[in-house]
Amino acid sequence: MESTGARGFGAFAGLHPLGGGKLLAASTDGVGTKLMLARARGELRACGADLAAHCINDVITTGATPLVLLDYVAASEIHLEEVAELVDGAAEVCRDAGVALVGGETAELPGIYRDGELDFAGTCVGVVDESELVDGSTVVAGDAVIGFASNGVHANGFTLARAVLEEEDYDGADLLARTRLYLPEVRALRGRAKAFAHVTGGGIAGNLDRVVPTGLHAGLDWDAWERPPVFAWLARHVAEEELRRVFNLGVGFCAVVADPQPGELVIGRIA
Repeated sequence: MESTGARGFGAFAGLHPLGGGKLLAASTDGVGTKLMLARARGELRACGADLAAHCINDVITTGATPLVLLDYVAASEIHLEEVAELVDGAAEVCRDAGVALVGGETAELPGIYRDGELDFAGTCVGVVDESELVDGSTVVAGDAVIGFASNGVHANGFTLARAVLEEEDYDGADLLARTRLYLPEVRALRGRAKAFAHVTGGGIAGNLDRVVPTGLHAGLDWDAWERPPVFAWLARHVAEEELRRVFNLGVGFCAVVADPQPGELVIGRIA
């Protein structure tokens, strides 16, 4: 059965052979429109943490050890205090993950970005032994999907969230909470996990589809966990189907295993 996991198009991280049985794993992403809301509310440092955690989380879906992060800040007009907040937030997560923040680029581009707009992106690079690659190819029907809680919305779905804010305000901490770093959970599952999915745009089901073999899918029990309050607020304005498609709904990372252990949150099964 053909795998659509870590080696296929649409994977969370790209892979490149280094020789000697090792693979380079790399991923590039950005914070997106969360920056607009975070900037207005004085939470840019959280967006710096979002970037580092998001890129690292993508790389570790392959089982790779993350090594370095590079960042890119661009705006119509650069304000150094804002850049410092973003980089400090990213550096904090990198220190926790043992990842070196080795450099990046700051660009002032008034001809491209509108006045008052800001962009923050980055690339994480890691390495994995080919024998330890987690690519979803061994996933079979009956395997369990275990979920790990998110801190809230993380860094996806903010175009929709900002539209909802125009109808009803929300100031709960879980709206702009930092993306959770899942490196400890991934390391604890080394040797057991058949696939990892970082729940970003596309929701839980959409991101699991990226890592399981063609012909299989994850049947989810949407009542298996309690959603953070921010999703109850969103649900007053957004249909359930769209909520599931856009947001993590309280589960920010998933693993597929043959047999769940006591205490692990089983949110579904592969069918």
